[in-house]
Amino acid sequence: MNKLHVKTGDTVAILSGKDKGKQGKVLEVSPKEQKVIVEGCNMVTKHVKPRRQGENGGIVKAEGALYASKVNLVCPKCGKTTRTASKIGPDGKKERLCKKCGATF
Repeated sequence: MNKLHVKTGDTVAILSGKDKGKQGKVLEVSPKEQKVIVEGCNMVTKHVKPRRQGENGGIVKAEGALYASKVNLVCPKCGKTTRTASKIGPDGKKERLCKKCGATF
């Protein structure tokens, strides 16, 4: 079973590469490949062919996948990049904790 420390909808910061320091929302997670797609980061150009008559083709910019190890979660409470801890909440479900401020998310 492949697990990642980020989920779809989380805000993350890029740790390395050409977009180092940028923050964005996770659009898609691929645990099998250990990759994530972050909104507005790692932009790549794609050559798109028109599929139907009347549809335009051309060069389109799109987000490319990043390895999950290159991103770090941003705590919604303190706004700092953090690793996560986990604990069992009062309802019996597993919760993620901020290692810096202790907030659950």
